[in-house]
Amino acid sequence: MSKTPQQTTTKAPAAQQPSTPDAVTLHSTTQDPDDFAVQISDQIESFVVAVTEIAKGDEPDSAVPFLLLEVSQLLLAGGRLGAHEDILPDERYEPDLGAEPDMDDLRERLAAMLDPVDVYSEVFDPYEPRKAPVAARISDDLADVVSDLRHGMAHYRAGRITEALWWWQFSYFSNWGSTASATLRALQSLVAHVRLNQPLEDLDGLDTDEDLSAAEGTLEEEAGQVMAEEIAGPLGLRPVK
Repeated sequence: MSKTPQQTTTKAPAAQQPSTPDAVTLHSTTQDPDDFAVQISDQIESFVVAVTEIAKGDEPDSAVPFLLLEVSQLLLAGGRLGAHEDILPDERYEPDLGAEPDMDDLRERLAAMLDPVDVYSEVFDPYEPRKAPVAARISDDLADVVSDLRHGMAHYRAGRITEALWWWQFSYFSNWGSTASATLRALQSLVAHVRLNQPLEDLDGLDTDEDLSAAEGTLEEEAGQVMAEEIAGPLGLRPVK
């Protein structure tokens, strides 16, 4: 790819973009619904709209399963971008979109609605050996993902289709893909605990400021005990001592 992160630090929500005769209108009847760019933009716009609506808190009891569905569908678009050949922008430098979007309201609404299950633990890179888990927040992650997606949507609505696709693909690899994947794992775990009638343990001690490395040994020991109970016995293996 021909750009660096330093050249993509200014962002603005699509709503701030002025309308021009050349601007692309979403869902226009002149657009081919089978076109790759149209399909990706539709999936991304659907996610942004859905998360914004969920954050209003009108249906708090359904928020987690709804978010699970939306993040799952978004990652399908991300997978398609990831599998696509490298997309190169038409211009060497990204056009300035102005100030970055303010995500504080969305983040705070999600945090209030998801409390006390907002904080979860995640391994940042599964390919780094013996990497300790870190604490993260679903609300922060979703706001971060929406910010990345809106940045690309601003280009798309201004008619810079290749630039939008480049940004969505680049930021999928560099940020929102891994962020959304971690969030999906947390949401899936929450839904699984409810559906399988497995209450979560007390979460009061988990916070994003907490160093989870001290608990690594305990987690490994507990995992070994679970494997001994659930796997060794049914397979006729000797108990692990």
